[in-house]
Amino acid sequence: MLSRVAERVYWQARYLERAENTARMLNVFSTLLLDLPPRTKLGWHSLVEITGAYQVFDAKYKHATERNVMRFLLVDNNGHSVLDMLAQTRENARTTREIMPTEAFEQINNLYYFAKEHAASGVARGPRHERLEEIISSCQQISGLMAGTMSRGEAYCFIRLGRSLERADMTTRIVDVGSGNLLPALSRTDSSEDAAADADEPYASTLWMNILRSLSAYQMYRQHVKHRVNAVDVVAYLLQDEDFPRATTHALITLTHVLKKLPNNTRVAKQVEKTLRFVQKGRIDLLLDNGLLKYVDDLQVEIASIHQKIADTWFLPNK
Repeated sequence: MLSRVAERVYWQARYLERAENTARMLNVFSTLLLDLPPRTKLGWHSLVEITGAYQVFDAKYKHATERNVMRFLLVDNNGHSVLDMLAQTRENARTTREIMPTEAFEQINNLYYFAKEHAASGVARGPRHERLEEIISSCQQISGLMAGTMSRGEAYCFIRLGRSLERADMTTRIVDVGSGNLLPALSRTDSSEDAAADADEPYASTLWMNILRSLSAYQMYRQHVKHRVNAVDVVAYLLQDEDFPRATTHALITLTHVLKKLPNNTRVAKQVEKTLRFVQKGRIDLLLDNGLLKYVDDLQVEIASIHQKIADTWFLPNK
């Protein structure tokens, strides 16, 4: 496969997954407003931090209000909004149409134009949920269509690489911000049953439930984790569970399987194995009170190294 084609299908998958994840995040944390006391202040700037675009945001907006953050992450022309990510998805799909199912490109095209026309209305609370749900649903339909119609050749391998790496990265970002900044006074709780029931932090479980919901993980968490919702178990589940598709460990395991089908995979495979060992060895119960943020930051560096080795191995160098 040509390097330029491999790179474009890889990024098409990453941008589509990123658009869906950002829409999920905005949708769930808007819902969180309804679950918390009226005077509780959400750290809206933390949602910008998840995307890593806080410097771009701070240069344009003086205040991280709900409306400013929603506009920035939904429709602004900044390289980080849902609309811009769908535009990048469409452009990468357009330039690789010869290897992509026609129906998939048509759906990507339709989704982009839907977002272009309607996403701005999602800045306001009233229509926000409906607009975001439509974007999320369409992203899932596109991913499902490609999964059900593409041959399992190299092109689909690079789509899986992009999607899985993006999931691993976004999950760590959501855990990072949820653990430290979103609701600083409420974001931690002990994993023991006695402490979890402590009334000192009555809304901590609400925060962690919504973090689970942002990744569609709440139902699977309740099925597989028998404790009530608490910080230790939620973080461990999202980072270390091997079976949940959006857990970081599961995404890394998927990468190991996909890499076996690609040539010259040694350097990338070694980095994935290194990252997998790192995430699995973490003692979340010990790290939560002191060291979790550094652990997650270091994990993000390892994930970024996977991307760099993918680029060095299979993509043309940037001029």
